[in-house]
Amino acid sequence: MASTYDHPGERAAQDPIRLLAIRDEPLSLDEVFKAVGDDAAGGTALFVGTVRNHDGGADVDELGYSSHPTAEAEMRRVAEKVAAAYPVRALAAVHRVGDLRVGDLAVIVAVSCPHRGEAFEACRRLIDDLKHEVPIWKHQRFSDGSQEWVGAC
Repeated sequence: MASTYDHPGERAAQDPIRLLAIRDEPLSLDEVFKAVGDDAAGGTALFVGTVRNHDGGADVDELGYSSHPTAEAEMRRVAEKVAAAYPVRALAAVHRVGDLRVGDLAVIVAVSCPHRGEAFEACRRLIDDLKHEVPIWKHQRFSDGSQEWVGAC
């Protein structure tokens, strides 16, 4: 019998990037989860970023996300970098722009890999790199009437 690592399912897929989008409409967990489905994947990791009701000790009422016209291209660059670093079978990332309320989904990323550890690591790297490298800005509006712009996701 061949070594487990000789099986094609142990390697990255030819084109693992299945879904990348920046949208001004509500995001779907089901859509992202279905996008990363792969019969060779033994682990799928999913991260969901939601609008919370506080930040930096202040109550948040709502926020808005806006993006630079190059944001989707930068999202693809980040996704390609993650797919090159891990044996990714499938990868998806969607980010919301526009006005959001507390509890709304702001970002969903998912990665499937042959094993759970790889999936966790790749998913964490994907969300962390998106947050730091993709030009998406957050405008928070606080209960006390103050506002703040935050420089990335």
